[in-house]
Amino acid sequence: MAHSKDEQGASYPLVAYNFRVTVDGRSMSFAEVSGLKREHHTQTYRHGLSAWEGEDIVKYRYDKYEPIILKKGSVRGATFLHEWLETKQLNAIEISLCDEVGTPVLTWQIAKAVPVKLDAPRFDAKSNDIAIESLEIQASGVFVKDVS
Repeated sequence: MAHSKDEQGASYPLVAYNFRVTVDGRSMSFAEVSGLKREHHTQTYRHGLSAWEGEDIVKYRYDKYEPIILKKGSVRGATFLHEWLETKQLNAIEISLCDEVGTPVLTWQIAKAVPVKLDAPRFDAKSNDIAIESLEIQASGVFVKDVS
């Protein structure tokens, strides 16, 4: 039996190019987002009876976060990222993976983020590439929310 369009859409993976980034309530366009991770620390504990009972894995309740890299084309008059870098203000960020019509399906919420580094575009007189600047942010409080 053939599946309906909705059943097919629900069972196929989403495409990675259709995403939206919102920084402190302001929707922004980025070419690439990378480094979005959340990791729990674990420790293997070897006690006196490990040879017979096996080792215990202890999970500590603090998370480890990696720097997140946001890449954006340089646009005349768009100074929000530069101002954010100067003020060092903690902002909330949402990165939403969208379906084919642009409706968010999965959202990664970052509770607190602060920019730590801004890389200027690569300047080369022999090419006609787009000027892409890269912003590195340090984040904490990363949660995934299913919007659908």
